[in-house]
Amino acid sequence: MAVLMREAIGGSLRRARTARKRTLRDVSRRARVSLGYLSEVERGRKEPSSELLAAICAALDIALHDLLTEAAEAMAADALAADAVRLRRPIGLRHMDLRIAGASDDPSMLPMAPVAPVSPRRPVPQPAPQPVALRPADAVCAAA
Repeated sequence: MAVLMREAIGGSLRRARTARKRTLRDVSRRARVSLGYLSEVERGRKEPSSELLAAICAALDIALHDLLTEAAEAMAADALAADAVRLRRPIGLRHMDLRIAGASDDPSMLPMAPVAPVSPRRPVPQPAPQPVALRPADAVCAAA
């Protein structure tokens, strides 16, 4: 399931707050929002208004556009991960056609064409070696 905008914003807020070692109580006081509501925003249960987000960002000393950019990147990463999982399902009807679908069909991932069985080769009989007749000159050299 895709990440909702409120969940991505809440996660970004929580990461920003914990990176600055700030408590929920401290941020809620500076942003003038209730502790419970801020907690629900961080957990992605409530969708904050733009005014509330601006107040929370000011309390955390971060720019609103930085928070929204981080949330958008988190949503994009989740969408890419979901696509990668979806694309890795086997496709095809026969076991020879099964392959893992990837983002790009590189040749190593394509199914191979069926190969006809090859019968084993029988050894070809070689003619027996013929004895070599020695000439008289070779016989003299051989005797020496």
